[in-house]
Amino acid sequence: MRKAISHLKKQQPDFVVADFLYGYGNNYAGVNVSNLDVFLHSLQKYAPEAKVIVMAEKEERKHIAKLENLFTLYAVLQYPVLEKEMSEQLA
Repeated sequence: MRKAISHLKKQQPDFVVADFLYGYGNNYAGVNVSNLDVFLHSLQKYAPEAKVIVMAEKEERKHIAKLENLFTLYAVLQYPVLEKEMSEQLA
């Protein structure tokens, strides 16, 4: 994550594509919703115009609303993600 944030400071992306993993229990110190919170906070600061595409397993989708309460997501795709689906979001 530190390397990703470091790169973010140097070059602001148009799109960010990431896996969503919900923070069950204390996996993320009980403060964060998922594995993406810290990065998305940095994204708001360094590249607020970047569009975030989140990919998740079917079982995890129900938790994405919690992330959406904190951050703007451009798209949410469910695994298995087809090339056509991703291409449509990146167009």
